[in-house]
Amino acid sequence: MTINLSSGAAQTHPTQCLVIGVFSDGALTPAAKAVDAAAGGKIAALVKRGELTAAAGSTLTLFDLVGVAASRVVLVSLGKSAEFDGRAYRQALAGAGRAVFGGVALDAAVTLADAPVPGQPLVWALREAARVLADCAYRFVLPAPVGGGEAARPAAVTLLMSGPASPDLVEAVRRGAAVAEGVAVAKDLGNMPGNICNPAYFAARAREMAGAFPLKVEVLERADMEKLGMGSFLSVGRASANPCKLIVIHHEGGQAGDKPVVLVGKGITFDTGGISLKPGANLDEMKFDMGGAGSVMGVMQTVARLALPLNVIGVIAAAENMPGGDASRPGDVVRSMSGLTIEILNTDAEGRLLLCDALTYAERFKPACVVDIATLTGACVIALGAHASGLFANDQPLADELLASGLATGDRAWQMPLWDDYMGQLRSNFADISNLGGPPAGAVTAALFLSRFAGAFPWAHIDIAGTGSVSGEAKGSTGRPVPLLTDFLIARAFRAA
Repeated sequence: MTINLSSGAAQTHPTQCLVIGVFSDGALTPAAKAVDAAAGGKIAALVKRGELTAAAGSTLTLFDLVGVAASRVVLVSLGKSAEFDGRAYRQALAGAGRAVFGGVALDAAVTLADAPVPGQPLVWALREAARVLADCAYRFVLPAPVGGGEAARPAAVTLLMSGPASPDLVEAVRRGAAVAEGVAVAKDLGNMPGNICNPAYFAARAREMAGAFPLKVEVLERADMEKLGMGSFLSVGRASANPCKLIVIHHEGGQAGDKPVVLVGKGITFDTGGISLKPGANLDEMKFDMGGAGSVMGVMQTVARLALPLNVIGVIAAAENMPGGDASRPGDVVRSMSGLTIEILNTDAEGRLLLCDALTYAERFKPACVVDIATLTGACVIALGAHASGLFANDQPLADELLASGLATGDRAWQMPLWDDYMGQLRSNFADISNLGGPPAGAVTAALFLSRFAGAFPWAHIDIAGTGSVSGEAKGSTGRPVPLLTDFLIARAFRAA
């Protein structure tokens, strides 16, 4: 789906669907005022009568307004003018997207960026408009020969503004669309059924990406990982017919010798729990347990699309956690790549067993920092629900960067403690550390486990167990935290430049 930027008058712009913003207390945006004047005051009268629901994002569609070139005009509520902020703006954009892509119009023009968001420049407003609207166009289609289906309509949307489309504004739209492209990659991988999206599929998609962009890809097979001593990682996929893969994607956009940012993604392509078998209810949603790896793939797509002047490495730890005759047992002890031994108290606490070896592997890149992303703990869902990802870090400046990017994009995270006080819960009588800290503070002890393998670099861990996917009628991958991570990388790239 293409997002264009254009200048012009809203009331005379030829389109099948024109989107304008209005405030629930009657205030009109500049575009809405122009359309209202052309239509003889009809917009203001409808808003005053309460025909449009007050909540930001609610919509009302009008057809064939006299004096207006558009065949249909969609009014989008921006909420109360005194309460208008970035969140209300995104809600309005999402409402506009539902109206545009849920209808039959073949083209659309959206004017919502002409409503100034307090504290945010027009560059930000256009970037967010491009990202949110492109994301609204997302439709999941199974790959051939299984899948098929039509793409969302319209195929192109114009962001219409009254002022000139300067180069920085055009670039903002390009960045927003590129982030949405990365989100779509992450969503596609998450939504793919486990019989298609396995570790080998991840490797194939990475190679395909490297064929389309100047990226380098390495795929480590089981024998390679055995030579490296990744006993913890390999213990997870032992009973699966789909072998483990460690996939490494290099984007060399910075200067030679610049330390890279390394992103590490948990890629459990299906999680049965292993011998510690999960209950049957909603077990189909365990295909989303590769959300961290999917987000890394999505971020690498966006980084490559934007040709960011930054060295970035994506490390995807891919495995399938199955029961079977060769499966790991509770009570088994494995040796990690770092040399630390781990007692496996629960085979369903498997993500950390992958990630600890991937973090040790990341040391070889002498990284500027490492961020791992994982659907790691149900405890994080209990703590934060579906609105905020859990953030843990051994470096406060890095945590502050990530938190700021979460606020800038609405893809928010909340910092959790990483205190040694909890480390006693990971004590083992038979190994250096156990992989389970018990029910109290489960998200914290999981992060503390990972911190034992991240002492050589600034590190952050993002637990997306509650934010990486949604259940119910809208069941599917959210593509989070691709917006947060891409904003973080863009800020780093151009700060360095």
